[in-house]
Amino acid sequence: MKLDSAPLDISGISQTEIGLEPKDSNDFNLTPAIAPSVQPVVADSPQKQQSVLVVFGTTFVTIFLAEIGDKTQLSTLLMSAQSHSPWVVFIGSAAALITTSLLGVLLGSWIANRLSPKTVEKSAGVMLLVISLMLFWDVFTNH
Repeated sequence: MKLDSAPLDISGISQTEIGLEPKDSNDFNLTPAIAPSVQPVVADSPQKQQSVLVVFGTTFVTIFLAEIGDKTQLSTLLMSAQSHSPWVVFIGSAAALITTSLLGVLLGSWIANRLSPKTVEKSAGVMLLVISLMLFWDVFTNH
C-alpha cells in the first residue's frame, strides 16, 4: 500500500498542500507547505461566570459580617421598635445602604481608573492605620 496515494481528510487539505511528497521511498517531508490559519475558539467561559459569583459571594459575606452588630443595624433595630413600622424602616434602611454602596462603588471605580491597584491597596492600608491610631489616641486621651 502506498501512503502517498491515500486521501488525507484534514479540513479539506490535500497531501500535496501539506507536503507529504516522498523524498525517497522511506522518507516523507512532513513540514506543511501551506500552513492553515488557526483561529482561537472564543466561547463563554464558565471561569468568568464563576469569578462573578465569587466576587458577589465574597462581597456579600464581607459586608454582611461587617454590618452585623454595628451602629447602623442597632439604629435600624431601635427605629423599627419605636415606629412599629418594620417594613417602612426596612425599606428606608435598605435604600440608604444601597445608596451608600453605590457611592462607594462609583468612587472606587473612579479611583481605579486613575491609580494602580497597588497604590489603592497601599493607600487603603495607610488610611486604616491612621484611623486606628486616631481611635487609640482618642481612647487614651479621653479616659
